[in-house]
Amino acid sequence: MLKRLLIALPVVLIGWIAILALVMWLGGDAPAAFVPFPPDGFVDALPSGTAITGRSPISLTLRSESENLPAELYRAGAWLVLPAGLEACIPNFLRQEI
Repeated sequence: MLKRLLIALPVVLIGWIAILALVMWLGGDAPAAFVPFPPDGFVDALPSGTAITGRSPISLTLRSESENLPAELYRAGAWLVLPAGLEACIPNFLRQEI
Protein backbone atom coordinates (compact mmCIF):
# COMPACT_ATOMS: atom_id res chain seq x y z
CA MET A 1 0.00 0.00 0.00
CA LEU A 2 2.77 2.44 0.93
CA LYS A 3 4.65 1.69 -2.28
CA ARG A 4 1.56 2.49 -4.36
CA LEU A 5 1.07 5.75 -2.46
CA LEU A 6 4.70 6.77 -3.00
CA ILE A 7 4.27 6.15 -6.73
CA ALA A 8 0.88 7.88 -6.95
CA LEU A 9 1.79 11.12 -5.14
CA PRO A 10 4.40 12.36 -7.65
CA VAL A 11 2.12 11.38 -10.54
CA VAL A 12 -0.76 13.37 -9.04
CA LEU A 13 1.51 16.36 -8.35
CA ILE A 14 2.91 16.39 -11.89
CA GLY A 15 -0.60 16.00 -13.34
CA TRP A 16 -1.91 18.87 -11.20
CA ILE A 17 0.90 21.20 -12.29
CA ALA A 18 0.40 20.19 -15.93
CA ILE A 19 -3.33 20.97 -15.72
CA LEU A 20 -2.62 24.38 -14.16
CA ALA A 21 -0.09 25.20 -16.88
CA LEU A 22 -2.52 24.09 -19.60
CA VAL A 23 -5.36 26.17 -18.15
CA MET A 24 -3.08 29.20 -18.02
CA TRP A 25 -1.89 28.61 -21.59
CA LEU A 26 -5.45 28.24 -22.90
CA GLY A 27 -6.50 31.56 -21.41
CA GLY A 28 -7.71 30.87 -17.91
CA ASP A 29 -8.87 33.91 -15.98
CA ALA A 30 -6.05 34.32 -13.50
CA PRO A 31 -5.30 37.79 -12.15
CA ALA A 32 -1.56 37.07 -12.11
CA ALA A 33 1.07 34.59 -13.29
CA PHE A 34 3.56 32.60 -11.25
CA VAL A 35 6.94 31.77 -12.84
CA PRO A 36 9.09 29.30 -10.88
CA PHE A 37 12.86 29.40 -11.35
CA PRO A 38 13.01 32.31 -13.82
CA PRO A 39 16.15 32.22 -15.99
CA ASP A 40 18.89 34.84 -15.87
CA GLY A 41 17.87 37.97 -17.74
CA PHE A 42 14.17 37.12 -17.51
CA VAL A 43 13.22 40.36 -15.74
CA ASP A 44 15.00 42.41 -18.41
CA ALA A 45 13.12 40.52 -21.15
CA LEU A 46 9.66 41.12 -19.66
CA PRO A 47 7.22 42.92 -21.94
CA SER A 48 6.38 46.52 -21.09
CA GLY A 49 3.37 46.87 -18.85
CA THR A 50 4.23 43.76 -16.84
CA ALA A 51 4.52 44.38 -13.11
CA ILE A 52 6.34 42.18 -10.62
CA THR A 53 3.97 41.77 -7.68
CA GLY A 54 5.94 39.16 -5.78
CA ARG A 55 9.50 37.91 -5.75
CA SER A 56 11.39 35.19 -3.97
CA PRO A 57 14.79 33.61 -4.59
CA ILE A 58 13.08 30.90 -6.69
CA SER A 59 10.03 32.57 -8.26
CA LEU A 60 8.31 35.66 -9.60
CA THR A 61 4.65 36.63 -9.51
CA LEU A 62 3.66 38.95 -12.35
CA ARG A 63 0.60 40.94 -13.33
CA SER A 64 -0.30 42.51 -16.66
CA GLU A 65 -3.32 43.79 -18.54
CA SER A 66 -2.16 41.84 -21.59
CA GLU A 67 -4.49 39.09 -22.80
CA ASN A 68 -1.47 37.05 -23.96
CA LEU A 69 0.56 37.21 -20.76
CA PRO A 70 1.46 33.49 -20.68
CA ALA A 71 2.71 33.55 -24.29
CA GLU A 72 4.70 36.73 -23.60
CA LEU A 73 6.28 35.18 -20.51
CA TYR A 74 7.24 32.03 -22.43
CA ARG A 75 8.80 34.23 -25.14
CA ALA A 76 10.74 36.10 -22.43
CA GLY A 77 12.27 32.78 -21.32
CA ALA A 78 9.94 31.29 -18.70
CA TRP A 79 9.95 27.49 -18.77
CA LEU A 80 6.67 27.22 -16.82
CA VAL A 81 3.85 29.72 -16.23
CA LEU A 82 1.18 28.93 -13.66
CA PRO A 83 -1.91 30.89 -12.56
CA ALA A 84 -1.58 33.01 -9.44
CA GLY A 85 -3.86 35.16 -7.33
CA LEU A 86 -6.91 32.97 -7.80
CA GLU A 87 -9.72 32.90 -5.28
CA ALA A 88 -9.56 29.77 -3.14
CA CYS A 89 -12.54 27.51 -2.65
CA ILE A 90 -13.53 29.71 0.28
CA PRO A 91 -14.68 33.19 -0.77
CA ASN A 92 -12.93 36.27 0.67
CA PHE A 93 -15.88 37.30 2.81
CA LEU A 94 -15.64 34.00 4.70
CA ARG A 95 -11.88 34.38 5.25
CA GLN A 96 -11.96 37.86 6.75
CA GLU A 97 -11.75 38.20 10.49
CA ILE A 98 -14.91 39.41 12.16
